[in-house]
Amino acid sequence: MRKAVLLSLALFALFCVQVGSVFADSKLEETMNDLKGVPYKWAGTTDKGFDCSGFTRYVFSKFDISLPHSSAAQAKEGDKVAKDDLRLGDLVFFNTGGSGVSHVGIYVGDNKFIHSATNEGVVVDNMSESYYVKRYVTARRVLDDDTFQQLSAEQEEAEE
Repeated sequence: MRKAVLLSLALFALFCVQVGSVFADSKLEETMNDLKGVPYKWAGTTDKGFDCSGFTRYVFSKFDISLPHSSAAQAKEGDKVAKDDLRLGDLVFFNTGGSGVSHVGIYVGDNKFIHSATNEGVVVDNMSESYYVKRYVTARRVLDDDTFQQLSAEQEEAEE
Protein backbone atom coordinates (compact mmCIF):
# COMPACT_ATOMS: atom_id res chain seq x y z
CA MET A 1 0.00 0.00 0.00
CA ARG A 2 2.77 2.41 0.98
CA LYS A 3 4.62 1.68 -2.30
CA ALA A 4 1.46 2.42 -4.29
CA VAL A 5 1.00 5.76 -2.50
CA LEU A 6 4.65 6.70 -3.09
CA LEU A 7 4.41 5.72 -6.73
CA SER A 8 1.23 7.77 -7.13
CA LEU A 9 2.88 10.79 -5.53
CA ALA A 10 5.95 10.41 -7.73
CA LEU A 11 3.83 10.18 -10.89
CA PHE A 12 1.76 13.18 -9.79
CA ALA A 13 4.94 15.21 -9.17
CA LEU A 14 6.33 14.21 -12.56
CA PHE A 15 3.04 15.17 -14.23
CA CYS A 16 3.05 18.56 -12.51
CA VAL A 17 6.63 19.27 -13.57
CA GLN A 18 5.90 18.36 -17.19
CA VAL A 19 2.62 20.28 -17.37
CA GLY A 20 3.99 23.20 -15.42
CA SER A 21 7.02 23.69 -17.63
CA VAL A 22 7.61 27.33 -18.47
CA PHE A 23 8.14 26.18 -22.03
CA ALA A 24 4.71 24.54 -22.39
CA ASP A 25 3.83 27.17 -24.99
CA SER A 26 7.12 29.05 -25.40
CA LYS A 27 7.98 30.84 -28.62
CA LEU A 28 10.64 28.22 -29.30
CA GLU A 29 8.24 25.34 -28.84
CA GLU A 30 5.51 27.15 -30.77
CA THR A 31 7.90 27.76 -33.67
CA MET A 32 8.93 24.10 -33.78
CA ASN A 33 5.37 22.79 -33.42
CA ASP A 34 4.15 25.01 -36.25
CA LEU A 35 6.65 23.28 -38.54
CA LYS A 36 5.60 19.69 -37.80
CA GLY A 37 4.63 17.98 -41.02
CA VAL A 38 6.67 20.23 -43.33
CA PRO A 39 8.08 17.84 -45.95
CA TYR A 40 11.71 16.83 -46.25
CA LYS A 41 13.58 18.52 -49.08
CA TRP A 42 17.26 17.99 -49.85
CA ALA A 43 19.08 21.28 -49.06
CA GLY A 44 15.72 22.79 -48.06
CA THR A 45 15.80 25.87 -45.86
CA THR A 46 12.22 27.17 -45.94
CA ASP A 47 8.86 26.12 -44.55
CA LYS A 48 8.13 24.65 -48.00
CA GLY A 49 10.67 21.89 -47.23
CA PHE A 50 13.69 21.30 -44.98
CA ASP A 51 16.66 19.05 -44.70
CA CYS A 52 17.78 18.48 -41.11
CA SER A 53 20.23 21.35 -40.80
CA GLY A 54 17.99 23.65 -42.82
CA PHE A 55 15.27 23.01 -40.23
CA THR A 56 17.48 23.78 -37.22
CA ARG A 57 18.93 26.82 -38.97
CA TYR A 58 15.44 28.13 -39.77
CA VAL A 59 14.15 27.65 -36.21
CA PHE A 60 17.11 29.37 -34.56
CA SER A 61 17.09 32.23 -37.08
CA LYS A 62 13.72 33.18 -35.55
CA PHE A 63 15.66 33.97 -32.36
CA ASP A 64 18.53 35.81 -34.09
CA ILE A 65 20.88 32.85 -33.77
CA SER A 66 22.82 32.14 -36.94
CA LEU A 67 23.77 28.54 -37.70
CA PRO A 68 25.61 27.13 -40.73
CA HIS A 69 23.69 24.94 -43.17
CA SER A 70 25.46 21.68 -42.37
CA SER A 71 24.93 19.30 -39.47
CA ALA A 72 28.70 18.72 -39.17
CA ALA A 73 29.33 22.48 -39.02
CA GLN A 74 26.49 22.99 -36.52
CA ALA A 75 28.13 20.34 -34.30
CA LYS A 76 30.98 22.82 -33.77
CA GLU A 77 28.71 25.67 -32.63
CA GLY A 78 27.87 26.57 -29.02
CA ASP A 79 28.94 24.50 -26.05
CA LYS A 80 29.10 20.73 -25.67
CA VAL A 81 26.35 19.30 -23.45
CA ALA A 82 26.23 15.91 -21.77
CA LYS A 83 23.29 13.76 -22.81
CA ASP A 84 22.07 13.73 -19.19
CA ASP A 85 22.04 17.56 -19.10
CA LEU A 86 19.99 18.25 -22.22
CA ARG A 87 17.38 20.99 -22.06
CA LEU A 88 14.84 22.36 -24.52
CA GLY A 89 16.56 23.88 -27.53
CA ASP A 90 19.81 21.92 -27.41
CA LEU A 91 21.00 20.53 -30.74
CA VAL A 92 21.41 16.75 -30.84
CA PHE A 93 23.62 15.08 -33.45
CA PHE A 94 23.68 11.64 -35.01
CA ASN A 95 25.87 9.63 -37.38
CA THR A 96 23.37 8.31 -39.90
CA GLY A 97 25.76 8.09 -42.83
CA GLY A 98 28.63 6.12 -41.34
CA SER A 99 31.23 8.89 -41.37
CA GLY A 100 30.73 11.31 -38.49
CA VAL A 101 27.93 13.77 -37.79
CA SER A 102 25.36 13.67 -40.57
CA HIS A 103 22.05 14.48 -38.87
CA VAL A 104 20.79 17.11 -36.41
CA GLY A 105 17.62 17.79 -34.47
CA ILE A 106 16.43 19.95 -31.57
CA TYR A 107 15.86 18.47 -28.12
CA VAL A 108 12.30 19.09 -26.88
CA GLY A 109 12.40 17.31 -23.51
CA ASP A 110 11.36 13.91 -22.22
CA ASN A 111 14.16 12.29 -24.26
CA LYS A 112 12.55 13.46 -27.54
CA PHE A 113 13.77 15.63 -30.38
CA ILE A 114 12.23 17.30 -33.41
CA HIS A 115 13.95 17.02 -36.77
CA SER A 116 13.43 16.81 -40.50
CA ALA A 117 13.58 13.10 -41.32
CA THR A 118 14.26 12.01 -44.89
CA ASN A 119 11.08 9.94 -45.35
CA GLU A 120 8.78 11.80 -42.96
CA GLY A 121 9.55 15.51 -42.94
CA VAL A 122 9.47 17.39 -39.62
CA VAL A 123 8.58 14.95 -36.84
CA VAL A 124 9.26 14.28 -33.17
CA ASP A 125 11.13 11.07 -32.36
CA ASN A 126 12.36 9.45 -29.18
CA MET A 127 16.10 9.32 -28.67
CA SER A 128 15.57 5.98 -26.89
CA GLU A 129 14.61 4.29 -30.18
CA SER A 130 17.37 1.83 -31.00
CA TYR A 131 18.08 3.54 -34.34
CA TYR A 132 18.96 6.81 -32.59
CA VAL A 133 20.66 5.24 -29.57
CA LYS A 134 23.16 3.52 -31.88
CA ARG A 135 23.79 6.67 -33.90
CA TYR A 136 23.90 9.40 -31.22
CA VAL A 137 27.15 11.39 -31.34
CA THR A 138 26.92 14.57 -29.26
CA ALA A 139 24.84 17.59 -28.26
CA ARG A 140 25.54 21.31 -28.37
CA ARG A 141 23.90 24.23 -26.58
CA VAL A 142 23.47 27.26 -28.83
CA LEU A 143 20.94 29.03 -26.60
CA ASP A 144 23.02 30.76 -23.96
CA ASP A 145 21.58 31.01 -20.45
CA ASP A 146 20.42 34.61 -20.95
CA THR A 147 18.50 33.76 -24.12
CA PHE A 148 17.09 30.64 -22.49
CA GLN A 149 15.93 32.69 -19.48
CA GLN A 150 14.52 35.38 -21.76
CA LEU A 151 12.39 32.81 -23.57
CA SER A 152 11.29 31.55 -20.16
CA ALA A 153 10.46 35.08 -18.95
CA GLU A 154 8.45 35.80 -22.12
CA GLN A 155 6.32 32.74 -21.41
CA GLU A 156 5.81 33.63 -17.76
CA GLU A 157 4.67 37.15 -18.78
CA ALA A 158 2.24 35.68 -21.30
CA GLU A 159 0.71 33.47 -18.60
CA GLU A 160 0.10 36.39 -16.21
